[in-house]
Amino acid sequence: MGKDRERNEQGQYAPTYSDTELLAAVEQYEPASTKQVADEFGMTRQSADYRLRKLLEQDVVSKKKIGNSLAWFTSDGNGSD
Repeated sequence: MGKDRERNEQGQYAPTYSDTELLAAVEQYEPASTKQVADEFGMTRQSADYRLRKLLEQDVVSKKKIGNSLAWFTSDGNGSD
């Protein structure tokens, strides 16, 4: 990991998994925990949280706080802010 990965114009590594793949994982586990999505792709929970929040900004997913955790839903699911 590292040297062979592509970088975007800002010098950041390009995501290994597409937004579509992350959305499919949310749909699979809906309601999906951040950890479930992270485990699905072998990424850190922090990376999954970052990517899910980016999808939230695009109104592709929604979230709902359950206890101390967030549950993620597709935009047509049952979650709400």
